[in-house]
Amino acid sequence: YIGLRDVDMKERKIIRDKGIKAFTMYDIDKHGIGHVMDLALGHLFDKDPKRPLHLSYDIDAVDPILAPATGTAVRGGLTYREAHFVAEATAKSGALASVEMVELNPTLSDESGSTDTVELGVGLLTSLMGKSII
Repeated sequence: YIGLRDVDMKERKIIRDKGIKAFTMYDIDKHGIGHVMDLALGHLFDKDPKRPLHLSYDIDAVDPILAPATGTAVRGGLTYREAHFVAEATAKSGALASVEMVELNPTLSDESGSTDTVELGVGLLTSLMGKSII
């Protein structure tokens, strides 16, 4: 998990009991998204560098100022660039086998917020497919 910021007690217990690697917004603020992605991908490829990845990208990881059309809108999420960096770093790993964009629900915002969220989701998916700045 990358970008956690609102985790209830039951979820915390599951994350700890299952030994799930999780990075909160505190970790991103302290270390930067680049280092967090290096740690996350390093953890995933530690035992099998050739393993395929499935990414479930929760749009609610992004700050609701940028992605308001979601069911769990909690302030303090990923910035536009941090959200794209997650996608770009995953794409550059060369291991992405499948992806899903979840928690995006255009009915949960006004027209402008829905459009912004959908456009961000599409942009993140294109970054996951390899679109980059250069």
